[in-house]
Amino acid sequence: MSRHKNSEILWGELNSQTARIHWPELQRYFAKGLVVSVAPDLDLVEVAVKLVQDDAGGIEPMIAEGQIVRATDDHARRWVDRDPELWAVVVVPWVLVQER
Repeated sequence: MSRHKNSEILWGELNSQTARIHWPELQRYFAKGLVVSVAPDLDLVEVAVKLVQDDAGGIEPMIAEGQIVRATDDHARRWVDRDPELWAVVVVPWVLVQER
């Protein structure tokens, strides 16, 4: 099976594992430093695929541009204040989240 096909299968699996989540459900993961914020203009599942595949060439530019960051105290305060619905997917050990 080609890597392209593997990416499609992985994308489908990860897409089926995405869920809407609110801040209270994320707090314990945030406290452990495991929540990663993904910019809203990125495809959350594509980012997850790149992480699973250890695609440094695909991930590093997004990190450098600040599109993928470990969630900060500022994120937490904003999520507490606004209680937005977040879109999430787990890529062990990380919980990737994105405001929609």
